[in-house]
Order: sequence, then structure tokens, then C-alpha cells
Amino acid sequence: MTTSRQSPGVEEAGPAVWRKLDRRTVAVTVLRAAGVAVAAGFPTGAAIAGSASPLVATAVVVPVAVVLIAAAGLFDDVRWRRTSYRVLPDRVELRKGIVVRSRRTLSRHRIRAVDITAPPLLRAFGLVNVKLGTGEQTSAGESSLVLHPVTRTEADDLRTVLLHRDTRAASTPAPTDGRLATFQPSWVRFAPMSFLTPTLGLAFFGVILQVAEWFGLRSGVVSWALDLLRDLSLPLAVLALLLTGLAVGSMALFLEMWGRFRLEREPNGTLRVRRGLLTRRSISLEERRLRGVELVEPLGNRLVGAARVDAVATGLVRQNSKERTDHKTLLPPAPRREADRVAAVVLRESASPTESVRLLAHPIAARGRRVRWALLAVAAVVVPLLVVGLTAVPVLVPLAGICAAVLVPVALAVAFDAYRNLGHGLAGDYLVTRSGALRRSTVALRRRGIIGWTATQSIFQRRKGLLTLTATTAAGAGAYSIYDIGQAEGLEFAEAAVGELFGPFLERV
Repeated sequence: MTTSRQSPGVEEAGPAVWRKLDRRTVAVTVLRAAGVAVAAGFPTGAAIAGSASPLVATAVVVPVAVVLIAAAGLFDDVRWRRTSYRVLPDRVELRKGIVVRSRRTLSRHRIRAVDITAPPLLRAFGLVNVKLGTGEQTSAGESSLVLHPVTRTEADDLRTVLLHRDTRAASTPAPTDGRLATFQPSWVRFAPMSFLTPTLGLAFFGVILQVAEWFGLRSGVVSWALDLLRDLSLPLAVLALLLTGLAVGSMALFLEMWGRFRLEREPNGTLRVRRGLLTRRSISLEERRLRGVELVEPLGNRLVGAARVDAVATGLVRQNSKERTDHKTLLPPAPRREADRVAAVVLRESASPTESVRLLAHPIAARGRRVRWALLAVAAVVVPLLVVGLTAVPVLVPLAGICAAVLVPVALAVAFDAYRNLGHGLAGDYLVTRSGALRRSTVALRRRGIIGWTATQSIFQRRKGLLTLTATTAAGAGAYSIYDIGQAEGLEFAEAAVGELFGPFLERV
């Protein structure tokens, strides 16, 4: 059986033909194993050479590395021989396994995503990884098939065959088809303003120090950096060094993740996101499954006027803990004006519902609830310090006072900001809700995509005449809430948004 490089296209091969993955996967595995062997063998050899001699270190490390590389290549060759797939008119089948054989099947009409990923080493060989997913959440990954690897041409053929089910519109592209947004270098300035990216940037800075340690240069690197900052005190110099490392690392990570970003709408009604500077990624979303958009503004980005656009759609694969980025992101952190423009174009509206409607404020009682939560959070920190200080460690008493003096104003500021950010409204066919302080989220959800309402009241909300109204949908997070809305106002709003759900249960006064 020929490899995928020599085989015809997906449709030309015929539905009954079992197709192999690309044979060059063995070469990729060998090169990857060689890289791991060098990265692990160098510090190991240096440690052995320090206690024995370079000759002994070479005699120990090199044979072990050769055996491991050969074993990795042999294992992947067997995996390649035992793996094949085929595309039938009604399903996609994958059979694999070395010791235990398995045969997996996905119904074609349930496939919602064909995600294409190309790490640098695969790109050098013209190969990609393809993940076919249904968007369902299962514990063992039964809702997806992974082809690792196939050629770029074969991956594009699979994406076309499995997602472009209706090609009648391809000959008459709409005015909004084509490229919707592209990466702008100025967006890099938003990278250090998020919460997650600087943390990963610190890890990047740690990797640099670890590499310097392998060569015995860590103290030299730190000393060189401190010499540049010799006019500052030692604590300020260390702080400046860390902040610089965070900024550089977060910007580098942002460029790797979002460099060469493009958001496109294809004539058949598919939104496609392509991104990645080193590892290229391609994520497709059928527009008919789009139910709205979400503008996400973490506090740091909001302070500099930036926002991210996420899709609210059915059939999107949710993130697991091993993945760094989200499949639902349509636009990385960008200026708010650009985010609103992209949201409008994606929804095929003249203006984004997230900016075209003036949201209604919530009752003053909602502000009081947030102030009490904030003060309780401060008390949870200050009271234990005060109790321990008064009973056992007196030095903790002034520390408790300092914490109270610092945390109370900060907590109150966050509470008042959280109240100001509460809002809801209707913008044509969309329900719009906004909430959050550290992470403000504005969701525009198509009203016809709402399949249910849930009204909940805690005992404290009941005393204040408030309730939380949740719109249930099959898309995105599955539920979007309007927090601490007035009881009568909330029920009237639910009826106005989707009257056939709550209307029959409301008593007319």
C-alpha cells in the first residue's frame, strides 16, 4: 500500500480504501528523539565528566542515546504499519494499535471541527497533524480522531470533504467573505497585560537560566544583568530584572501563539483561524453553528483598551489542562475598536451588539452584595493574622493592620467596579449581558439560540428582591447568567427576550 504522499485525494481514492499515514513520521520521530537525547545527554554528560572524565562520559551517554533513538524509530515504524484510516460516505474509521488493536468510528454528520496543527519539525517535512472532533465532552477522547501525521494537501482535502457539506454558495461569495482580520505587530504590547502570559513568560525566563546553568554561566548571566542595573538597589535591580524577563518572555510567547494570525470567512460559510509563528495551527468553525460572540477583557487588557473575541458556538472542543490556547478564540487581545469591528463582521451585523446597545444597570442592592463579599474576603485574611497575633505571635498584629489598610481599599475598588460592569439588554436579535471585574465578559447571544431560562434566588437575594437569571443554550459555555437583577425586572426581561419560555408561567398584574 502506498503512502499518503503518493496516494490520490480523499475523494479520488474511493470510500472503501484504507489509507496509511505518511511514512516520514519515522524520520520525524528519530529527529525528535535525537533532540531529546542531546538536551538530556549534555547535562548528564557534563555531570559525569565532572566526577570522572570526558571519555567516560562519552562512553556512557552516547551508546544510551543511540539505543533510545533507535528504539523510538522502531516503535514509530511499527505504529505506522499498524495505523490506517478511511473516509466512507457516512463515517470516518481509524484502526490502530500495536499490542491491543482498536477500531474507532466517527459519524460524518457529527464532525464539527477539523483542526490542523504543524509543529516546526513537521513543517520541515511538509506534514501536519489532523484532529477530527465532534465537539462533545468525553472522558476518554471518544469524540475525536487524530491522524498523526498526514501531508498538508491531504489535510486540506479532509477539511474540505468533511466540513464543506454545502458547496452551492461557493460560486457566489458574499461581500463579507475573505480575510476578516490579520495580525498587527502593535498588538504585542498587550501580551504583558494578561494574567496567564506573564506567568508563562517567567517560565521562559527560567529556561534561559537553566540553560546557562548547564554551561556553568548562571551566576555570570545574573551578574551581567545586575551590572546593567548597578545604579539601583539590589531589591529594585532584582525586581527590574524579573519584570524585564516577564515582558520579553510574554511577548515572545504571544508572537509564537498569534504570529501570522488570520481570520477568514470562506465562501461556503466557514470561519477559519490560522495562527502560530513556529507551530502553525488551523481551526475551522462552521458559521451556521455560531450563536453569538463573547468579548473578554481581563483587567490588565481593559486598562489599556484591549479585548479578545471568542465564539459562542455549538460543537466547539473545550480546553483541557494540557492545551495552552482555546479553540473558540476568533481574535487575540487587540484594541477594543478592532474587537467590536471583528465581532460585527463575524455576526454579519452593521455594528456589534456588544457596543450598539446601552445596557441597563442593576439595583443598588447588587452593589451592597459585592461590597460585603469584598470585605468578607479581606476579613478571611486579616482575622486569622489578628487572632494568632493576639494569642501567640505579637508581631502579626501590626502585619494584620498593614494588610487591612492595603486590602480594604483594593477590595472596595474591585467591588464597585464589579457593580459598574453589571448590565443587560436586548440588541435586535441578540441578548447582551455583561459582568466581571478582574475578567469582564460581554456576551451577545442570539435569542433564537436560547433553549431555556433558569431563575435562582439565594436566601440573601430573596431578602433584597434580587435573582440570577440564566439563559441556557447548546453553544459555548452552555449557560450565560445575568447576576443580581431585580426580581420583577428579571422576569419581564426574560419574557421580552424569549417570551414563549417564561411567559406561560408569569401572572399578569
